[in-house]
Amino acid sequence: MLDDSGDTEPTGHAARVRWRLLGPGLVVAATGVGASDMVATLVAGSRYGYALLWAVIVGVVLKIVLVEGAGRFSLATGLTIFEGWRSLGAWTSWYFGPYIIIWGFVYGATAMSSSALPLAAAFPAISLTTWAIGMGLLGFVMVWFGKYALFEKITAALVGIMFVVVVGLAIIAAPHVPSMFTGLIPVIPDGRSGVMYTLALAGGVGGTITLAAYGYWLREKGWITPEWMRVMRIDNTAAYVLTGVFVIAMLIVGAEVVRAAGVSLGASDEGLLDLRTVLADRYGPTVATGFLIGFWAASFSSLLGVWNGVSLMFADYWGNMRGLTSGHADTRVGGKYFRFYLVWLTFPPMLLFQLGRPIGLILAYGVLGALFMPFLAITLLGLLNSSRVRAEWRNGVGTNAALVVCTLIFAVLGASQLWSVVSGR
Repeated sequence: MLDDSGDTEPTGHAARVRWRLLGPGLVVAATGVGASDMVATLVAGSRYGYALLWAVIVGVVLKIVLVEGAGRFSLATGLTIFEGWRSLGAWTSWYFGPYIIIWGFVYGATAMSSSALPLAAAFPAISLTTWAIGMGLLGFVMVWFGKYALFEKITAALVGIMFVVVVGLAIIAAPHVPSMFTGLIPVIPDGRSGVMYTLALAGGVGGTITLAAYGYWLREKGWITPEWMRVMRIDNTAAYVLTGVFVIAMLIVGAEVVRAAGVSLGASDEGLLDLRTVLADRYGPTVATGFLIGFWAASFSSLLGVWNGVSLMFADYWGNMRGLTSGHADTRVGGKYFRFYLVWLTFPPMLLFQLGRPIGLILAYGVLGALFMPFLAITLLGLLNSSRVRAEWRNGVGTNAALVVCTLIFAVLGASQLWSVVSGR
């Protein structure tokens, strides 16, 4: 990882799993890339071809840095990321508490609807709302009764499906390799939209609250001490390289299929259904149906990841507020605080299917959401350059530079999102 020092060779059981790539990194990467990220990449490819390929690669590097920082803090200190945030001052709790409550309520409905869209398209006799409720309940049951090991295996299977489908589409689309090489030269398309798409691909794809959940999944996996540092870095890097391949494949589909068809995809998750129509016209119904399967796998893996990972984050937050020690049974998978938030993610958001989009709630969600990624980058800078972490595990110059870049990118994206929320655009 950039120029940090202090890698420790794993011993004992850790040595035997050093090269096993299936782990928490795959979970956090799969959770972070959902339907909205697929749409953003497709639209970028259809508008600008391969001109923003370099931004995808930069984005992969930035996510590796962010997630590695969260994992390194947890392994080096034995503390959770929330315990680290709390050590920076009470302001972190005042921000994170309202954020995770509002975010969960709105995101719960979004995740269920996104997972339902491809199913409603394939089986239109059943309404979108019915499918959405079904997806929420399925995720609820799987996370409520499942252990982390099972959750990880299911996520890996879903990642395999979405990866094979999307990379297969990219191969069928026959990418223009010389144009791809030109896309490695950093160029920002003209206009405000060009700047925002560049920043979105560099900073936004795969970037959510679940990046901060990595340390919790490390703990559930049993990777809890510094001897796992090298294993964690291999796991994290491999997972985000895989994510990068997936995003590049989506960019290829946008450049070669959507752009050639001369259609304009919708900016919301429904834009993926527009792509299904394009694929059906160009390659036939079998390929279009296969894409719906990949669409569903990407969306449902995000739902499962949030239901598990963010529930762990809330449980840790509330446990800390109640004076419980880190790792208390109530704050782990299956604990009462974990299950409370799982219920919160699943059932109250179903009301939004009937209420539509309450303006005040959406405004609060947009404002708090726009601030989270800058919050994560800034707090990692504070935590990983302080005496909270032993000197050997603190940031090097390269990592600090990358986190500063993350902060700037996320700050611009956050400001843009805030402006969109305030202006109603």
